[in-house]
Amino acid sequence: MKKTIIYSSIISALFLTACNDNNHNELVKQQTPPQLTKNITSKTAQKSLTDLYKDATKALFSQRELSASVYGLSDADVGMHYADKMEDYSPTNEAKLRQSLAKINKTIANTPLDTSSANTANAKTTKEVMLSLTRYFAGDPDFSIGYIDPWMGLSPFIINQINGPLIGIVRNMQTDQKIVNEKDAQDYLARLRQFDQLIDGITAKVNSDAAQNWLPPKVIVKGALRYLHGFTKPEPSKHALVTSFAERVNKIDELSDDQKQQLITQATNEVANVVYPAYKKITQVTEQLLTKARAEAGIWAQPNGDKYYQDAIHQLGDSDLSAEEIHQLGLSEVARINKQMDTILKAQGYTKGSVGKRMVALNEEPRFLYADSDAGRAQLLKDVNGYIAEITAKMPTAYKATPKYKVEVRPYPVEIQDGAPGGEYNSPSIDGSKPGIYWINLRDMKANPKFGLKTLTYHEAIPGHHWQIALNLEQTKMPFLRRIAPYNAYAEGWALYSERMAAEMGMYKDDPFGNLGRLQGEMFRAVRLVVDTGLHYKHWTREQAIDYMAEQTGSAKSDVIAEIERYMAWPGQALGYKLGMLKILSLRKHAKEALGDKFNLGEFHDVVLLGGAVPMKVLAENINQWIAHKNK
Repeated sequence: MKKTIIYSSIISALFLTACNDNNHNELVKQQTPPQLTKNITSKTAQKSLTDLYKDATKALFSQRELSASVYGLSDADVGMHYADKMEDYSPTNEAKLRQSLAKINKTIANTPLDTSSANTANAKTTKEVMLSLTRYFAGDPDFSIGYIDPWMGLSPFIINQINGPLIGIVRNMQTDQKIVNEKDAQDYLARLRQFDQLIDGITAKVNSDAAQNWLPPKVIVKGALRYLHGFTKPEPSKHALVTSFAERVNKIDELSDDQKQQLITQATNEVANVVYPAYKKITQVTEQLLTKARAEAGIWAQPNGDKYYQDAIHQLGDSDLSAEEIHQLGLSEVARINKQMDTILKAQGYTKGSVGKRMVALNEEPRFLYADSDAGRAQLLKDVNGYIAEITAKMPTAYKATPKYKVEVRPYPVEIQDGAPGGEYNSPSIDGSKPGIYWINLRDMKANPKFGLKTLTYHEAIPGHHWQIALNLEQTKMPFLRRIAPYNAYAEGWALYSERMAAEMGMYKDDPFGNLGRLQGEMFRAVRLVVDTGLHYKHWTREQAIDYMAEQTGSAKSDVIAEIERYMAWPGQALGYKLGMLKILSLRKHAKEALGDKFNLGEFHDVVLLGGAVPMKVLAENINQWIAHKNK
């Protein structure tokens, strides 16, 4: 009974917050002072804000040069030629990045809006979002540990099994760094030559964090070591840093065969003489870190870890709920979805055992499995592309705006698949030369049953992450940081909402097992509320979390283990999916009730998407403005 009462109050809070157009973003608890000196005109003040927004972009990407390559930024956007630069994660440089963004944040707060403009409301929203973003990328000022990730803001462990510069930079160079002429190729080689400096900076950061008694869980370090040991196994000439380079260089028409071979030989030498020794060095550092690493799984075990987690709830969950309230919400959602799954299973003749056990049994049936072979993997990728084509044809029935950017499905590289999630999406480059990439993990074919593939595809590609991120990226009138704003609850909430939208669009018609897979996916996200707060607030062990998730979802054990270890590395990130989805659904319900026959689903989706990724309170304001305009 207590859980039901708490759950009802949480849902009410979510709805009431969505309906209040006087809500303000609380991610940055600063107020804009009213003073405006006499010699500053509104036009000058607005120009000053515009310049500050550009300064924020430069401050971030001049220190995260590989991420600049991901988006295909121009040198002018970054404020320098960056394609030959390597990132520096040393404590000194990391502090410099955070301080510069914090300073810009404060200056934006103290700079007045242009109230004479016809677009005052848009300018107000942009300022509110840019304040939030600069705080997000500056990290919590009380924590100097970890590093700033352009996707997740403050990330606690620079060495882990799933992301961070040791993994991300290599992947970005393989897939995102443009190489279309000899200068581009030389820039790539220049980056390879700086891997020793990269590793020195990471080593210094690891040691600095350890000196503050900030130590990652042992299982996270062990996962990182598996990746690091595998990194230097191939012959240098066979390493992906060389083979991906060779593939692109061989397409440069202006180069002779001798010139191409010379460049490829240089890349091979740099990998052998710089990259490999650097990675062997950081492997030794990581092995030493393992001797100090914590047995505890949760962030609570770190110095002032409870405060860190509450900030993560605020930043990544975009919520003012307490950890206890989120935990109870998760339990209630698990119970609700469990009943729906039970109904479908019984209708299909599966009546014995818990829902989780029946899903485990279902996952063993050959009819739902792809062969664990090259042919099986090829068939899976073919089916995924078919699902994308099928839903793309139906998108006009529920969506208006269509992104110009393409999406491509790729399996994770073998060297990182053990620590990677089941699926992931990477943004296209601005100029469209690189498509959006939907990565899918093929390490364990049992983790990709046929009944779950549709849902994963709708989440990662269309109408999920690709549709949202591509449309956000096209909003060229916004400051660049707004176009790529990585608000976790907005982005992951939209992707989970998209799974439900696919059902509403009829994508599971006459496919009860596919719909069961969709509900299993939603169950997965509800369970995340329970296990994330369990690990980081209730002091659950890794094994407790694994057992609970496996029992409730019936997912492959390999998938569950990777998921739980992911939550250990990313406190709070797993909360955004369900919290964000619930907020979007509450906003849609509110809009339907307020507009009646005037409600148009495609227009609602445009309001959500074309305003860019925003904090949920800003999204509520945008929806209410749309409602007011429609009701005039």
